Amino acid sequence: MFVHNINPIIFSLGIFEIRYYGLVYVIGFLLVYWLLRKFSKNGKIKLSYDEIDSLLVYFILGVVIGSRLFEAIFWEPSYYFSNPIRILHVWKGGMSFHGGLVGAIVAGWLFVRKHKKVKFLEVADIISIPAILMLAIGRIANFINAELIGKVTDISWCVKFPHNEGCRHPYQLYASLKNWIVFSLLLWINRKNHKEGFIFWNFMLFYGVGRFMVDFWKEDIIILLGLNMGQLLSLIMVIIAGYFLIK
Repeated sequence: MFVHNINPIIFSLGIFEIRYYGLVYVIGFLLVYWLLRKFSKNGKIKLSYDEIDSLLVYFILGVVIGSRLFEAIFWEPSYYFSNPIRILHVWKGGMSFHGGLVGAIVAGWLFVRKHKKVKFLEVADIISIPAILMLAIGRIANFINAELIGKVTDISWCVKFPHNEGCRHPYQLYASLKNWIVFSLLLWINRKNHKEGFIFWNFMLFYGVGRFMVDFWKEDIIILLGLNMGQLLSLIMVIIAGYFLIK
């Protein structure tokens, strides 16, 4: 058994704090930015550096707004809507992957409509690999934050999280391992040239299948047929991705 007593704050000075959770997002966005500039320099994507700066703003807003709204609407509506100002407290965690995905897709679509010289799937393919890497590290940050806990268990590697009864599955680490596997698969697929969208749709497929399986160890509200909200949304991801891959 591991007793969780990790401080989620790396550094603090008065009201100013740097948390592991927020640092993950910063690293993820910087990684996407670096990769986009690299592809621009190599001529693999038809965007100037200024347009990449604009795309990153779209992407950040889409991910943060989408993930936060989904978290508030689908996961903890009573907590957030009883005091709506909490929706703005993103540094405390509570970001829905599915909401972030929807937000990123909407942001990418809006950007492509404005900058017609680049295709949505072209950008989506490039962003998919650093995005899953960001998610893999992000789940470790969730573990440090002691959020998204697993179900009660008596396995030898269970974790006693603060403010929660019983010893539990380290669901966050299971999810992180799943994301590292998806990251490795996408890198392997990316060794060869494929049609536009192939990497993105495989990202959707692999993540959806993995999330559906791993969530059986997550402590969550059952919505339908023994499945939680994350599993139901992941099934939708798998169906959509499967359709476009076959097509």
